[in-house]
Amino acid sequence: MAKVLIFNICLVLILSGVESCFIPGALYVVVPNRVENGHYIATVEVADCDTQSMHFTLEDLDFIISNNGEIQSTKTVLVPIAGRTFSVWVQDNSGPKSEMVVHLVRSELPKKESTEFLKRSKRRWSPPPFNILENDKGPYPREIEKIVSDSEAKQEVYYTLSGHGVDQHPVGVFSLDKYSGMLSVHKSVDREEFPSFTLTTRVFNRNTNAETDLPLDINILVDDVNDNAPTFKDALQFTVLEQSAEGEVVGKVNAVDRDLERSLHVKIKYSLTTGSDWFIIHPETGVITTKTRNLDRETQEKHLVTVVIKDMDGAANGLSNTGTATITVGDINDNAPTFKESAYAATVKENEGEKLILRIPVQDKDLVNTPNWKAKFAITKGNENGNFRIDTDPNTNEGLLYVAKPLDFEKNSKVNLEIQARNEAELKGTTDPWVSVPVVVSVVDEDEGPEFSAPVVRFTVKENLPNGTVIGSYTAVDPETKSSNGIMYYKLSDPGSWIDVDKFNGELKVANTIDRESPFVQNGIYNITMKAVDAKAKTGTGTVILIVEDVNDNVPTIPTSELVVCEKQGQLGSVLVVAEDNDQSPFSAPFSFSLPKDHDGEWSLTRFNDTATTLQQLKELPTGTYEVPVEVTDLQGAGKKQTAKVRICQCRNGACPAKERSMSLGPLALLAMLLPLALLLLLGLLLAFFCVTKRDKQEVEYGGDSGGILLKSNTEAPGDEVDSSLINVPIAGVDSAVKGSVKGLNTGWMGNMSTSTMGGLGTADNGMYNTGVVTSEMNDFYSSQYDQYGTQKFGGTLQGSGVNYDNRFIAQDSSYIQNWNTNGRYLQQRLVYFGEEEDGRYAGDLMHSYGFEGVGSEAGSVGCCSEFGNDDNLDFVNTLGPKFKTLGEVCRKT
Repeated sequence: MAKVLIFNICLVLILSGVESCFIPGALYVVVPNRVENGHYIATVEVADCDTQSMHFTLEDLDFIISNNGEIQSTKTVLVPIAGRTFSVWVQDNSGPKSEMVVHLVRSELPKKESTEFLKRSKRRWSPPPFNILENDKGPYPREIEKIVSDSEAKQEVYYTLSGHGVDQHPVGVFSLDKYSGMLSVHKSVDREEFPSFTLTTRVFNRNTNAETDLPLDINILVDDVNDNAPTFKDALQFTVLEQSAEGEVVGKVNAVDRDLERSLHVKIKYSLTTGSDWFIIHPETGVITTKTRNLDRETQEKHLVTVVIKDMDGAANGLSNTGTATITVGDINDNAPTFKESAYAATVKENEGEKLILRIPVQDKDLVNTPNWKAKFAITKGNENGNFRIDTDPNTNEGLLYVAKPLDFEKNSKVNLEIQARNEAELKGTTDPWVSVPVVVSVVDEDEGPEFSAPVVRFTVKENLPNGTVIGSYTAVDPETKSSNGIMYYKLSDPGSWIDVDKFNGELKVANTIDRESPFVQNGIYNITMKAVDAKAKTGTGTVILIVEDVNDNVPTIPTSELVVCEKQGQLGSVLVVAEDNDQSPFSAPFSFSLPKDHDGEWSLTRFNDTATTLQQLKELPTGTYEVPVEVTDLQGAGKKQTAKVRICQCRNGACPAKERSMSLGPLALLAMLLPLALLLLLGLLLAFFCVTKRDKQEVEYGGDSGGILLKSNTEAPGDEVDSSLINVPIAGVDSAVKGSVKGLNTGWMGNMSTSTMGGLGTADNGMYNTGVVTSEMNDFYSSQYDQYGTQKFGGTLQGSGVNYDNRFIAQDSSYIQNWNTNGRYLQQRLVYFGEEEDGRYAGDLMHSYGFEGVGSEAGSVGCCSEFGNDDNLDFVNTLGPKFKTLGEVCRKT
């Protein structure tokens, strides 16, 4: 321990580089964990110090040091386990400050007050923190201290060490001899990166490996050396106003140092190497102040000042850095604007108004386009009647002199004005006054027209006054005769045609409804321009201002456009309804919103603000448009029931999808729609023509006797039923279905039903066929199984029946097949393609409906389409009776 203290003392001596007042570099003091107020800590020993000029400083406010070096606490202090550190400085007139770091080591043992350096006992298992010097160049390894456990006296033990610096980052800095307990350091450490290390030491029995003592945390503090130069923290940009007083603060130079806080290594001294004629910097705080009050922006706008920062409180061995500060001199209004000429003159005709008659230029040395430079002009004399006004040209900074109202030559032929130039900002830092210049305005005589009693007259009226109401009168006089005789009055402008003017006496009456909400009224003011004409046709003009007072003639309204409510799963939607009222307060907002007493309970209203309410769903509603009645009244209770159109939809990107547009048909579209109807009518006429045209008789090829049976056709009245005994059911026991036709053949053929215009094959019912139907699905079956002549396209077997069918017929029972073909598939197929062999077209009467032929008919009702070609065997038709023959003749060609 003594070696470490001597090393620290020598280090401080080397770093200081002086032979003046000196104190040791470190002092370790064992104190209790709670240091009471006024507790004596230690006495600092010094060497080579002038006791007359020597003085101590201590910046830790928890402690105080007297002139004799005694340190005491100023309040109750709790010392942490890791201890506490603070610095003490001593200085005399012979040299710079010398620093000592005081380490308070916490211990529960009674404190031994001593001014000597602490000596560690090797037999203590709870040693104080150890110290190493940062960036020490070695040689390494270097022993620090020996760690000894009390259990070593009775047992053979070994030690282990862990923590940051051993087996954690940074690895390999420290090591502990396993058997001797010697703690060593192996490399240099940067205090700014690792200010301290906490290592854990454990002790074990060499034979049993059992832990013989509690683990011990060892604190290693890294002592600081001055290895970091101070740096500038902020940009060196400052501004100070010109003519500032001495000592005016310009700005503060902020510098930082990474070395140990509160040590001399971070004690920075500030100085200037340039600019010291104008500015001063405080050596300890870095605050720059003015040295003179003669700063003038118009002479020098910017000053570049070199700033030097140096640690060790500016000592010769301190580290330093240099920066350039830019100090901008701010402008003040210390220069008044001046005129280029000593006097100005202008000429104007009488009765001319709103005319620019003179431009007055000025000069100003202050900063351009600032309030210190921008000029303001004032007419200080000669404008008692308000005939003139003067403005500033924002681009040129010139004064613009106008005639505000016409001049009268008879009253004054010459006007003497005095115009003063000022700045927007007040003068500062100068005793010069604002400058004025004389301006002579000469008035040119002209023949004058009548003059109104006042250039502008005001009348207050309420809106909606009845027509004919007298508002007042506006008259003029001849400036020469001072009389109104012979003067006529007219309106030059009356935007709303609200006023009638009596041309003889200038009386004003209401001609149309006065509406304050009219666009002609601005801020409640309505302007009328009047003209007076004398006997010489000379004119004069004047203005009538109507101040229109509001009445409650408008009710609040809500928008007529649709309000969108986006439908959300599990949520009830709402929308904001905003009302508007053209009236002004107190005849408008705040509005009152309510639902009628008889509302449907699907919506509710909640106040949002003075002009809006929230319309909220009370239950889930389907998408669509809803008309919600809402009563809206203004502050005076005036209002009406209105309808809010609300559209509920599934929104896309926050909006309802666009509605389908309705389309109107033009002439060409209508013609395109009527053309198919015309073609259909023409087709009907062609069918009728072909139906009554005789055709050559076609014979139907047939392989057997059909029995002369025709099924009953559709009738419009009751007819004869066919004897069911004459109808033979096709193949019994056929179970399976054929696509589109046969649905089950166990008890007869069951097909899908579709009404036909000709009697054909029906469905089986209790072993009998119902007449009058032919299925459309039969056609699908036939077209897939047979060609246009009834010939089978391919051979096969009806599934589940065992019945084979070949080229033209199903070969099993000829009597069954004859009835099947004649009354069903064959006849239907032949009718579809009837006439194709002869002329390549369909017959004109494919299907027709015929009514009841009479009671007792043996043949029933048949159509002309029953005619077959000459090539077919139709001998069975001869057995059908006389009525069939008669009907057959109708369809034959004559």
